[in-house]
Amino acid sequence: MPAVVSTAALPRDADRVAILFNPKAGPRDSHSRVERLADLLEKQNFKTALFTDLAEAASQANRWHAEGVLRALVGVGGDGTAAELINRTDDGVPLSFLPAGNSNLLAVYFKLSKDPETLCRTIADGVSVRVDAGEANGRLFSLMVGCGFDAEVVRRVHENRTGHINFGSYGKPILKSIGSYEFPQIRIQWDKPSKSGPVAARWLFAFNLPCYGGGLRIAPQADGSDGMLDVCCLRRGRFWPGLWYAAAVLAGQHHRLEDFTVCRARRLRISSDGEVPYQLDGDPGGVLPLDIRVLPGRLTLVVPAEAVTGTMGVRNTLS
Repeated sequence: MPAVVSTAALPRDADRVAILFNPKAGPRDSHSRVERLADLLEKQNFKTALFTDLAEAASQANRWHAEGVLRALVGVGGDGTAAELINRTDDGVPLSFLPAGNSNLLAVYFKLSKDPETLCRTIADGVSVRVDAGEANGRLFSLMVGCGFDAEVVRRVHENRTGHINFGSYGKPILKSIGSYEFPQIRIQWDKPSKSGPVAARWLFAFNLPCYGGGLRIAPQADGSDGMLDVCCLRRGRFWPGLWYAAAVLAGQHHRLEDFTVCRARRLRISSDGEVPYQLDGDPGGVLPLDIRVLPGRLTLVVPAEAVTGTMGVRNTLS
């Protein structure tokens, strides 16, 4: 079960639900599912407002939260929509998601359904949970940071994006990255440095939650309630070591590799003498250097009770 920092009941008069719909995300039936969700919520005596402008939705949600009347801000879309809402809303704003993009790993982790009826029940009868977030060069992330080859692929995918991204969008960027990426050395320093100094690697991932695209379990032990990041480093570059690493991850045996290192940190700095890109929750972030810290309990999510039952004695409902 997902681990959470804490749970708390929302005010009983919190009856406003803001819904952000990203028309570019997800299949064509997304709009009908949004309308269905709004209709169901209205029948539950919630007052809904539908937005297609990200800034407007976040601003209104922040105001309603400050007034104590916001039940949830629902993001309809994928990982990119989730990342933008996390970064544009104030601490404590309750977020939930109706997955509609190629992937929404945060929604999957907390068992948030694509079905409007199920999500309506979550908003009416679910629980509010606090979860850690990470901050990388001032930008928040909920899942993970990737530095090196995977971030180069993400950069290429988004540079060539003309519409909705699906798994097929990654094929050509992966092949191009295999042929051109130089795998510069990455240096990692964290708040409990090793006696030998900074760790060097060619691949680096820092996980807040154990989520990665394609269901890969790189850091299955990552825990969003412990105030720590799980930092995974792989020391060799180039194609063939990368293929070997991928096979080891798929087999769940990468932790046995001699050139695999994992540490846990509250703060870390990542740098390189070469140009190394990084990605945050599947979106391009920029190039190193990168300063990262954990913000304990920064995110508030409205999720199904069964997603966290058995974790820290969750019992509080939203009503």
